[in-house]
Amino acid sequence: MHIPDNNKLYNPEFLQHGYIQIYTGNGKGKTTASLGLAMRALGRGWSVLIVMFTKGGNDYGELISFASLSPDFKDKVKIIQAGLDRIVYSSNISEEDKKQAQLGWKIAKRAIKNDEYQLIILDEANIALDLNLIELSDMLDVLKNKPDDMEIVLTGRNAKPEIIEIADLVSEIKPIKHYWDKGIKARKGIEF
Repeated sequence: MHIPDNNKLYNPEFLQHGYIQIYTGNGKGKTTASLGLAMRALGRGWSVLIVMFTKGGNDYGELISFASLSPDFKDKVKIIQAGLDRIVYSSNISEEDKKQAQLGWKIAKRAIKNDEYQLIILDEANIALDLNLIELSDMLDVLKNKPDDMEIVLTGRNAKPEIIEIADLVSEIKPIKHYWDKGIKARKGIEF
């Protein structure tokens, strides 16, 4: 397979403004959509930061894929896991969950303020906000003052109305039918 020279494809004059995007709702595909966007941006030579809130461990197909990228692409993407290797609910939040989310947010906030990436994906940030792992007012302040040409994507259920209000694009993914309703469990390569 021939991969085109990114320097010929990427023209900075076309990146005039970056927007805030939100992928929310109870349907499947929010993280998947954001990671597809990451691959598209990488293909255009963009630098990408992905911070995965409430997700730890290494049993995610996307982590394996990103680790297998060619050096040209791998050097353009950084992934930070800001969570433990378990699902976090309001009923089982621990101090370590808060610590992990705060560390991930600190890294993301610094990257935003220092204009270090062209695309920043805050995966499950809506969940982290909903569970009060990240302070909403701090997130709002950072997003409102982001660099003009930086694109920022937040994923996860339960997007806060205040975040939706400042966003430029909001997609709500609604479940119409899901095989989980038949008792089918999460599958490697599809859900993780």
